Amino acid sequence: MANEKKLVEAITSMETDFAQWYTDVVKKAELIDYSNVKGCMVIKPAGYAIWELIQRQLDDRFKATGVENVYMPMFIPESLLQKEKDHVEGFAPEVAWVTHGGLNPLQERMCVRPTSETLFCDFYKTDIQSYRDLPKVYNQWCSVVRWEKETRPFLRSREFLWQEGHTAHATAEDAEVRTEQMLNVYADFCEEVLAIPVIKGRKTDKEKFAGAEATYTIEALMHDGKALQSGTSHNFGDGFAKAFGIQFTDKDNTLKYVHQTSWGMSTRIIGAIIMVHGDDSGLVLPPKVAPTQVMIVPIQQKKEGVLDKAYELKAALSNFRVKVDDSDKSPGWKFSEAEMRGIPVRVEIGPKDIEANKCVLVRRDTREKIEVSLDALEMEVTKLLDTIQSEMLERARAHVKEHTYTALNKDEFVKTFAEKTGFVKAMWCGERACEEQIKEDMGVTSRCMPFEQECLSDTCVYCNKPAKKMVYWGRAY
Repeated sequence: MANEKKLVEAITSMETDFAQWYTDVVKKAELIDYSNVKGCMVIKPAGYAIWELIQRQLDDRFKATGVENVYMPMFIPESLLQKEKDHVEGFAPEVAWVTHGGLNPLQERMCVRPTSETLFCDFYKTDIQSYRDLPKVYNQWCSVVRWEKETRPFLRSREFLWQEGHTAHATAEDAEVRTEQMLNVYADFCEEVLAIPVIKGRKTDKEKFAGAEATYTIEALMHDGKALQSGTSHNFGDGFAKAFGIQFTDKDNTLKYVHQTSWGMSTRIIGAIIMVHGDDSGLVLPPKVAPTQVMIVPIQQKKEGVLDKAYELKAALSNFRVKVDDSDKSPGWKFSEAEMRGIPVRVEIGPKDIEANKCVLVRRDTREKIEVSLDALEMEVTKLLDTIQSEMLERARAHVKEHTYTALNKDEFVKTFAEKTGFVKAMWCGERACEEQIKEDMGVTSRCMPFEQECLSDTCVYCNKPAKKMVYWGRAY
């Protein structure tokens, strides 16, 4: 029993120290490990399996909208990076440079891609000649490097995995449609697959992507009340096209510049899953991204017929991602380990259960125990996984609702952030100086200007000038 207790006690309570709780969970659940490459993480099998499920399901959704996958080089010549001024200035502090090839200095240094806009632009300028070549709707799954000063597992590391979509269109209208379409793909994916509700909106000019005309975002709220930017979609207009000379001959036989978009989601979304759903016993994984959906734990497994029955149940549940824990650990340890790893459903089966032709199902999210007939096991597990998935989303929605506040003036704005955690809805004048002052004074940033606008008052919450937009504000990762 002492060892079983120790497994859970190794996790710091999230109410005591949320940051340490997060680190304990990713380590104890064996999602990630630190490496000797400073700022870079090892994603272990349990963590990578979650990413594979995210990648597979997101990729299917991309392809349903006409997206094709490609792959670009990981190196970008400096001259190429310099072509779009705002873009290079935005990424300059985070770029890692390659200066030598073997023992020889390079004639031109190259950066390891922090993102691939410039590579796609260089490719598109020769690949696109006519309106018949458009649209180009490409995506690549790859890693990128950004030289972060401070790193945290999944949330921020110097190398991380992601997908980056890069599209080219004949008209501004087509580009805008694609930009919004991909944001909606992300939002639907987060809610339907990850059970994470999100706020959709536009970033302010201060917070938008370097070189973009507009950046749209989905913002999620973590258990500790901090926001996490969980996916972005950018409309570049024709700015990159003009910098790189990407032109096409239109139907009227005139040369025109293409309009471009870019959109991405990374492994930081795994951090969101952990921080939205986890508890003091470890991970709580939504069934749709749980590498193991069902863990069968045989009780008194050395007794004749128990292990055989456990594997018989596994075969009966072959439509799910299912495992049998036939290790020589005690049942209590196995229960704790299954909880730590966030496995949605645990099946307990022992000699008395076999005699009675039943087993016990245990929900990870609520710990509810349900006795079911072995004859109805597949049907009951199907229903239970669906219920867990939907109820996890509803609980997350309730958390966002309970931690979203409204401030009508500066006193309310300051007081709310001093006393509470979460989103604060408030009006804003639209001026960058005011936004920067809020960040400097309070450590709070604009998360987005939601598409569904409300007029809470006529004046800016901070400077009292005429209000232009309602903004979600928050502290963020």
